[in-house]
Amino acid sequence: MKQSLLQIYDARVAAGTLHADAAQRAVLPLMERIRTELEAPVKKPGLFGLFAKPPETVRGLYLWGGVGRGKSMLMDLFCGAVEVPKRRVHFHAFMQEVQAQIEAARRAKTEDALLPVAKAIAAEVRLLCFDEMQITDIADAMIVGRLFDELFKRGVTVVTTSNRVPEDLYKNGLNRQLFLPFIGIIRAELEVQEIVSENDYRQHRLSGAQVYFTPLGRPATEAMTALWEELSGHDDSAVLRLEVKGREVVIPHFHNGVGRATFWDLCAAALGPADYLAIAGAVRVLMIDDIPHLSSSNFNEAKRFVTLIDTLYEAKVRLICSAAEEPERLYIEGEGSFEFERTASRLREMQSADWARD
Repeated sequence: MKQSLLQIYDARVAAGTLHADAAQRAVLPLMERIRTELEAPVKKPGLFGLFAKPPETVRGLYLWGGVGRGKSMLMDLFCGAVEVPKRRVHFHAFMQEVQAQIEAARRAKTEDALLPVAKAIAAEVRLLCFDEMQITDIADAMIVGRLFDELFKRGVTVVTTSNRVPEDLYKNGLNRQLFLPFIGIIRAELEVQEIVSENDYRQHRLSGAQVYFTPLGRPATEAMTALWEELSGHDDSAVLRLEVKGREVVIPHFHNGVGRATFWDLCAAALGPADYLAIAGAVRVLMIDDIPHLSSSNFNEAKRFVTLIDTLYEAKVRLICSAAEEPERLYIEGEGSFEFERTASRLREMQSADWARD
């Protein structure tokens, strides 16, 4: 007999892979309802396949709450247990794909470029599971309402996590009045549920843990990899691609809001404040490998690194890194070394167990 989501959850608690949390358990009956309705037999079409209609859309779930409350874990548990055609994807990555497909349809002179994209998605899945729904890009904001309306019409169910209540999506965004109907669609098609937990499990995993490893070498690399595997659940990571003003910014490893890249990935390329803002908006934890000694010989990379750290600091992104020296000795000579003192101070502060708590 198939286990319920509560039984799966409790088994993991008993095995020691999860900690029991009343707020998390309260969400599981809502997910079980969606699972049951999705897996119910679909009515067959009429005689000779005439009058065939898409399956009735099952009302989905919009699960929101603070960082580290277990939203992504619950969604993964749910998605793994549901036996229907499905896809689990980070929301930002999904919208990047949609934008690329719409652009391809426009180049092909398709009259309504969005419609074939929605039809293709609905032909492949009945369930879309999104991690971290957030809208920061005006291009996404202008199409997301109609896209989801077309998906819901075609029987696609959506389960998504977010750090924001729906009314705060695309807050203060350009032409936000054109986006507001999407909030109504969310409220109509998804059950909106806040997960209220006193526990921040992502912080607990890092609380008291070393998050700055020096000097560079095998021990630092192994320590970084061990933390990455713990934070990513030993899951295969995806590449996060962010489009910023026509450029592509790439985080080579990404899973559930945790990104990992090298210093050279982030600071050797010609990236600027807008790129780093996009990264800070897409991740909750960023791991940076192989920060070298900084000096006049790599001045441009050092300047970008200062901008990156300032951006992560202001956005309260949790930082884990490996570096050639302690922060105060990373940049001790050459132009810019004096100004680096503030960056060193921030790097030191960001090592605190209390850093980035809500």
